[in-house]
Amino acid sequence: MLNRKQIISILEDKSEQWDIIIIGGGATGVGTAIDASARGYKTLLLEQNDFGKGTSSRSTKLIHGGVRYLQQGNISLVLEALKERGLLHQNAPHLVHNIPFIVPRYDWWEGTFYGVGLKLYDMLAGKYGFGNSELLPVDETIEKIPTIETEGLRGGVVYYDGQFDDSRLLINMVQTADELGADIINYVSVSSLLKKNEIVTGVLACDTETDTEYQLKSRIVINATGIFSDSIRKMDDENTKPIIMHSRGTHIVLDKSFLPGDNAIMVPHTKDGRILFTIPWHNKVIVGTTDIEIDSPSLEPVANNDEIEFLLSTASQYLEKDPNPIDILSTFSGIRPLVKSGNEEDTAAISREHTVLISKSGLISIAGGKWTTYRKMAEDTIDQAIAVAGLEFKPSVTENLRIHGYTNAKIENKHLGMYGSDADDIEYLCREKNMGEKLHPDYEYTAGEVIWSIRNTMARNVEDFLARRIRILFLDANAAIEMAPIVAKLMAKELNKNHKWVKEQITLFNNVAKRYLIN
Repeated sequence: MLNRKQIISILEDKSEQWDIIIIGGGATGVGTAIDASARGYKTLLLEQNDFGKGTSSRSTKLIHGGVRYLQQGNISLVLEALKERGLLHQNAPHLVHNIPFIVPRYDWWEGTFYGVGLKLYDMLAGKYGFGNSELLPVDETIEKIPTIETEGLRGGVVYYDGQFDDSRLLINMVQTADELGADIINYVSVSSLLKKNEIVTGVLACDTETDTEYQLKSRIVINATGIFSDSIRKMDDENTKPIIMHSRGTHIVLDKSFLPGDNAIMVPHTKDGRILFTIPWHNKVIVGTTDIEIDSPSLEPVANNDEIEFLLSTASQYLEKDPNPIDILSTFSGIRPLVKSGNEEDTAAISREHTVLISKSGLISIAGGKWTTYRKMAEDTIDQAIAVAGLEFKPSVTENLRIHGYTNAKIENKHLGMYGSDADDIEYLCREKNMGEKLHPDYEYTAGEVIWSIRNTMARNVEDFLARRIRILFLDANAAIEMAPIVAKLMAKELNKNHKWVKEQITLFNNVAKRYLIN
């Protein structure tokens, strides 16, 4: 069980030394902690905010091979991602499942063009395939997507890919790393690197809840901070050249009525050269994404009006009912950490292949990549860390490692399905006095889920719970704002906080949540 007090007591022990310290608690960092601890290395992971606060909670919710990379001719990346997609479905079936995508056809040539391309996609997946693509006539296309724009429709192509809940999977990965023996903690930031004879020997870190500093020693330090990779690299060498190009991707969330049923829409070519998805998710509809190059990273990126208009207008071309700004329940943006290789200026054209860098001081940085391939990225990173640190080599064992929550059993309470094998424990907790009470009349989330998340997943504040333990901030920002006072009071009692903390939490959360609403 994740226990923050216990981990703080370990940080306070000045005799402790880890084999590996990992900076960054997103998919890459936590995946790396799993790989390292599963091999038997003593591992510590430090996250400056909450797990998945950045890019890892803001994806398009797809575990996929990457049809876009197939268009680019990047066969090696597609092959790797399709294999990893299959392994994730195998190891976390409670959160990763296949979903049919319909590519609507309005021009005569699209059937052959997309049909052949998606057959190649099927072939590359091999034994990890999710289903065979096929051409659909007009009537079957309409049957699968009743709200599709029918004017000029010539039919469609159906193919299958993976869908997941990103931050829910990440939290389960944190639990997995903890069970494997890793020390893993949120709200501890790294302020500098410790060195001896020009070689990195650990980090100076600060518990942001208490402002307590710790000198933490290790044989190797791994920088897995995603969009903040260059800032850690500059701690190591202030003259180092930046390697990350930042690109913002925005999504809007609509009511389920815009896309009833279980089929998604994939638009293979928008006016900015990207693929656009319209996807059912948690009984809502996600439309995304954009690709806007930005100068610097932010933990709370915000979409501009042009992005919102682009998503609305593009979705309107393919949906019978045109969405308007008033229909948007929430909007969220994430920043992609794309690795520069040459002088590419178009972020939509840069590959997601990852890069492992080793500095003169021995700092290892893992950058680039995508959610789907986090396991392979972690494996490659630890292989390099073993060599640099002179650790005894032990092979990776994560290909068939089940993620916490793993279950193939059908969970009767559909709402609790996202918790996988933890669902029974939450249901039991909800039988206690007042724990079964709903947090909002329109949603199934309960008081018991708040308490369980504090005790088992290191949720520390209202935003942690409403944004990343459940996904209501991303699904319905106004409903999240309405839930905040109830959640703050429940958390205050469990965490032994006072009334002032409750008021501060409500204010802080409302300030964040307003960024998810359309002005």
